[in-house]
Amino acid sequence: MSDLAAKHCVPCKGGVPPLAGAELAKLSAEVPAWTVVDGHHITRKFTFPDFKLALAFVNKVGEVAEAEGHHPDILLAWGRAEVTTYTHKIDGLTEGDFILAAKIDTLYE
Repeated sequence: MSDLAAKHCVPCKGGVPPLAGAELAKLSAEVPAWTVVDGHHITRKFTFPDFKLALAFVNKVGEVAEAEGHHPDILLAWGRAEVTTYTHKIDGLTEGDFILAAKIDTLYE
């Protein structure tokens, strides 16, 4: 388990700038399977042999998201799921997005 996966999301109250530069690069390196898109959000595609396993994964992601109070966008399709996350309050990335990504990664290993 990564150090990030052991942390917990802290609700963002706004008024802070989104991650950028070296700080964004450092956190991104800790979840290498995720893609940073335009410095705004991170996304990852997960593949499965069928719909049932993809759905089970999505349900687990939902449980983790609810427990962390940080809710990603999730696309479910036959044999795949795509998760996208960013912090809506600041319309950009915070450490919480990377914590959630690391926790989701542990569900897929």
